[in-house]
Amino acid sequence: MSDARDTGLTLDPKYDRDGLITAVVTDVDSGDVLMVAHMNAQALALTVETGFAHFWSRSRQSLWKKGESSGHMLAVRDIRIDCDQDAVWVKAVPAGPTCHTGARSCFFRRVTAEGLTPVDAEA
Repeated sequence: MSDARDTGLTLDPKYDRDGLITAVVTDVDSGDVLMVAHMNAQALALTVETGFAHFWSRSRQSLWKKGESSGHMLAVRDIRIDCDQDAVWVKAVPAGPTCHTGARSCFFRRVTAEGLTPVDAEA
């Protein structure tokens, strides 16, 4: 049996014990997964309000606007939340590489039986 969080139309994110929710970011045009990060309530609210992706840095313990220093911001086109409201899906237009390494996506390596192999940029 579902409750209002599972089937209703009220935003009621289920944050973890650290006050975070997982955010998966994809390219709105290609559908490619660009990154996975975390949001706290303030980051989610700022993302909704401004139209630009904001996250919570677990390593720095601070709020950050993606691309604020690099210029590689993520312009948000759609935000969805999963059925039990413990993860969000952000569809965005990237203004450059998304990964801190300079790669278009943080998912630039494939896991194989032999180890890691680079993913072709066109694949």
